[in-house]
This record gives sequence, C-alpha cells and structure tokens, in this order.
Amino acid sequence: MSDPRTIAFLSTLIPMTHLEQAYRARFPQAELRFPGALGALDEIEVAVCWYPPEGLMAQMPNLQLVQSVGAGVDHISADPALPAVPVCRIIDPDMGQGMTAYVCWAVIHQQRHMGAYLASAAAGRWQEQPIQPPRQHRVGIAGLGTLGLACAQALLGLGYSVRGWSRSPKANLPAGLQAFHGEAQRNDFLSGCDTLVCLLPLTDDTRGVLSQPLFDQLPRGAHLINVGRGDHLVEADLLPALASGQLGAATLDAFSQEPLPPEHPFWSEPRITITPHIATRTAPSVIAEQTAQNLARIRAGRAAEVAVDLQRGY
Repeated sequence: MSDPRTIAFLSTLIPMTHLEQAYRARFPQAELRFPGALGALDEIEVAVCWYPPEGLMAQMPNLQLVQSVGAGVDHISADPALPAVPVCRIIDPDMGQGMTAYVCWAVIHQQRHMGAYLASAAAGRWQEQPIQPPRQHRVGIAGLGTLGLACAQALLGLGYSVRGWSRSPKANLPAGLQAFHGEAQRNDFLSGCDTLVCLLPLTDDTRGVLSQPLFDQLPRGAHLINVGRGDHLVEADLLPALASGQLGAATLDAFSQEPLPPEHPFWSEPRITITPHIATRTAPSVIAEQTAQNLARIRAGRAAEVAVDLQRGY
C-alpha cells in the first residue's frame, strides 16, 4: 500500500505533536501537517483527530479516512458537517489493562478510605478507618463494552460485588456479574450501586446522563467514577449532590472542558478526586499502525470491516 499523500492532525485541544515520530516512521513518504499549518485542504487524504474543528473536514474533498486517536468517536461524530468518509477508532489490547488498573484504584481508594489515610500520614497521625470487606461493597458498571467487561472481571477477582448495565442484553458475561439491560432495568441497577462507574459511549441518549435524577436513584453516599466522557456529567448537578450527601465522593477523569480551568469549583471540593484524562492511553506507534491498517482496508473496498457505526457510538 502506498502512503497517503498528506496526513493532517486535527484537534482543538492538543497540538498532536506527540504522534509525529510514530507517524513519520510508519508513513515515511507522507507529508504530515499539524494544527495551524494545514496548507491546501484538497491534498489531505487522512485526518487523525481528537476533537477536530467543526466543518473543517467537509472542506477536504479527497479525504479517505477519519481516524480517532482514541476508542471513542463522539468527538468526531458531533460535527454536523462531517463528510461521508469512513470513521475509525483505536482498538488497543493494552487499553483494557490501563482502564482496569485505574478503575480498580479508584474503587479501592475510596472504599478503603485511602484519602483519609494520606491526610493522616501528612499530619503524622496514626488513625484507623472502618474496614469493609470487598464483597459488601457493590460496584456498578454502566457500559459493558470491552473496557467495562475488563473492569468487571478484575473487580470480581478482587472480591467485590459487581453488577453491570447495558442498553441491550449481553452474552458470555463473567461468572458472578449481575447483569441489567434496557431502561426498564436501569433503576434496579442504580439502586444497588455503592460505587457507579460510567463507561458508556457518548451518544445523544447518554449525554448528560450523570445528573440529579440519576444521583437520586443511587444509594445515599454513593461514589461516582466517570471514566467515560466529560459530557456524560451535568457539572451543575454534581456539587449539590455532594453537598447534600446524596453522593459521598466523585472521581473524575474526563471533563466537558479540558484542561479543567484553574478557577473551576471542582478543584476546591475535597470530595472530588481529579485526574487529567489519564485513565488509559494508547501508544503512538499503535495509533499509527492501526491508521495504516484501516486505510488499507478502506482502499481495498472493505471499509465496513473497520468503520464505526456512528449511530451507536462504537
């Protein structure tokens, strides 16, 4: 397969230069263009994206592939002028391990009172916290895709009581996972979540799903972990839920605005743990290689094998 003529890196949030070395190694004949220096748009055949500018790709008449640098494509499909070009996501075997490690840490950090222990250590104070066996703590995972199932399997292995919710029934679920599906079973699912982990795709149906009505269905004092998208969360509803005690804590790795501004009120709320969208990452070499594989299939007339169903979000 010949290299594309030009690969453009499109983002309104990050410079994308961390991908340059890997793409130069994988596509030595291609010209690489980065935000602010895209040149003639009709020369661009591949767009590598993370929250690209709306309407820009519609001005690229020779575009053959739109490649997300992550597992999600909602940041691409949100463009109302997105051209009819195959959109592909990253499928990373290591992503599940990274997400699993983060989610297990977040669950344990709160359930075992590690924040309180760190504060005690900083003060030179020996102080025990209540100890609850993992089997008595119910972790709910909203979204039973590849990442959600990997997290469920790991938490079950640690002894936690785990339940999961998906839009439709899932087959071949891990032993011990209590499964719920559809709107009819969502309330029952939420009512048994001492910790709720959001790993849903971002779609029109899930945008703003983490809001007061959902919080009110959780057990009082529940812990919210959002490792999905920032737009899953209605930010204005979170602080009141924490202040009232309906939520006991929140661990957030994704935000509607990134980086989170220094003046944002979440920074000053001690019951919120913030990480800068680092729950899991894909190596640049993997992204470049999958871009090459996806482009080869598209050029061979096999786009259906790699293109995302934008109506489903994955």
